[in-house]
Amino acid sequence: MHHHHDHSHHHHPVPDNRRILLLTLFLNLSFVVIEFSWGLIADSTALLADAGHNLSDVLGLVLALGAIMLGTKMASGPYTYGWRSSSILAALANAMLLLLACGAIAWEALHRLLQPAVVDGGTVAVVASIAIIVNGVSAWMLVASSRHDLNMRAAFLHMALDAAVSVAVLAGGLLILFTGWLWIDPVISLLIVLIVLWSTWGLLRDALRLALSAVPPHIDLHAVQQFLQDQPGVAEVNDLHIWGMSTTETALTAHLLMPCGAPGDAFIQQLTQQLENDYAIHHVTLQIMSASELGGCVLDRR
Repeated sequence: MHHHHDHSHHHHPVPDNRRILLLTLFLNLSFVVIEFSWGLIADSTALLADAGHNLSDVLGLVLALGAIMLGTKMASGPYTYGWRSSSILAALANAMLLLLACGAIAWEALHRLLQPAVVDGGTVAVVASIAIIVNGVSAWMLVASSRHDLNMRAAFLHMALDAAVSVAVLAGGLLILFTGWLWIDPVISLLIVLIVLWSTWGLLRDALRLALSAVPPHIDLHAVQQFLQDQPGVAEVNDLHIWGMSTTETALTAHLLMPCGAPGDAFIQQLTQQLENDYAIHHVTLQIMSASELGGCVLDRR
């Protein structure tokens, strides 16, 4: 039985998300300090609570940034893949963090529905306006990277959630100023929580799938199987495994049964290139078996 291994590792250029995250982190940390100070001066529990919530977002950004830093660490010792998969863990942790934030906001909102707090609409509106700018700019900076990277999508969701909360808080603050209806504030908060739960659920599901080494959602397993099966000289495809090594990189291993023998490196090279170009699979390991005892060489079936 003839074995031919190919370990081709083509790397896609990854956008430098570190700079974007560092800038976002600086913006949000500055805002937390301002909001916390303002909350103390105005003696507003609402502002202090929101500063606490924004601090959870800063933590989310730290997680995303930490994962990117770890992901660049080279393979060493027992970590033969490096620390790439830390981005999957960060996305998972961020989804949990978002769910906790939702729970805290919902709890506070329900409490306020039962016991409406006196809200200074003016102060709330001013702080909310600053928050909209900070979170809006942060979300805008993260949106491009969030399309192809689950870790960045988690960071983007944090910022988008905050921008939405701030818009709602501003609207609530202005409505309270003009109507005096105190129930508006908690009702708006509960609506936002429902929207966030909807988007966080998708993030949590995708992060769990990657953590359990499932085929990444953007890859069609049957299409890849069929593609390998259709290659000239391939009689059978066995032990096909596709999994996410990180939130941006995918690996594949497979056994190709080729009764006429291994066609050489050029064939493997071309196959690896096609898998990368057509299916965004970057790390390919193929084992070719001639298994002549299973019936000998048959010319191309197609």
